[in-house]
Order: sequence, then C-alpha cells, then structure tokens
Amino acid sequence: MPSPEAAQLAEAIRFTAEEIKRLYEGIDEKTASAAPAGRWSPKQILSHLCGPEGVGYMPLIRAFLEQDTPRLDLDAGNPFFSEKRSHMTVTDLVSEFENEYSNMADLVSGLSVEQLSRKAHIPFLKETPLGEYPTLATWIKALGERHVVSHIDHLREIMEALDAAKSS
Repeated sequence: MPSPEAAQLAEAIRFTAEEIKRLYEGIDEKTASAAPAGRWSPKQILSHLCGPEGVGYMPLIRAFLEQDTPRLDLDAGNPFFSEKRSHMTVTDLVSEFENEYSNMADLVSGLSVEQLSRKAHIPFLKETPLGEYPTLATWIKALGERHVVSHIDHLREIMEALDAAKSS
C-alpha cells in the first residue's frame, strides 16, 4: 500500500521539476550552450540532472527495491554531457529531464513504508548528513528534491554570470 510519505516525496519531485522547466523556458540555444570560465553551461546542468545518458537515475532507485543493501557508486561531478546531448536543443533536454522526473515521481508515489525504508550502501555519502547507508526515502528526497534545488541555484548563478558577461 502506498504510504503518505511516498505521495509527499512524489509531489516534491514534481514541484522541483516544474521549477526547472519554468527556468529553462526563457533560455535561448546560444545562452544554453554558453558557460562562464570553469563552470557548466545551462545545458550541462540540465544534462547532469537527467543522469547518465540512456538510463538516468532510475536504476539507482530500482537497486534499492531489487537488491538487499546494494552498493551504489556515484559520479557526482559528472555532467553526463555526451556528444548526443551536446547536439540536442535545450527544449529536447528539458523534455528528457521532464520524462526522467515524471517517471521517478510515478514510481515513488506507489511505494510502501517498507520499500521507503530499504537501504543502500553509498560510500560517496559517508561524510554527509545522509550517511553511508541512506534509506530509499532519504535518497529520493536528496536526489529528487535537494539535488534539483541545488542546481536551480547553480543555474541562477550561471545565468547571472552570463548576463554580466554580456553587459561588459
């Protein structure tokens, strides 16, 4: 039976995904591909949020459900900006993002308390407040909400830097 927490997590994913979509509405192709020195472009940020090309982040969530305490190795600093994605329009990348997070929210909305309590071993998180053995609920909140919000802030910083560069 789906838990109330699952519904809340799914709603949070949908809310942050809508915010990303809204922010990318006004970004033209030239701006989407531009990047301040040493920073990601808006398209690279979006690519990162989509996860590894062809699979996204769903395999990480499914691993919690299909394996007992799976080990998940993260590639946190990877923008997953492949040759294919570099040639995609920002609209197409937004669609890929929307599909990924819609699928995530749909899956999450039907999870039970027991499923949300399952754990994984994520060594990358050892020194974080999430800890090395987060529950699926904690992981979903981190990935589908906090991670996206951090990149919303990241995108805003990049857009300000790009705007400042245009003005000078």
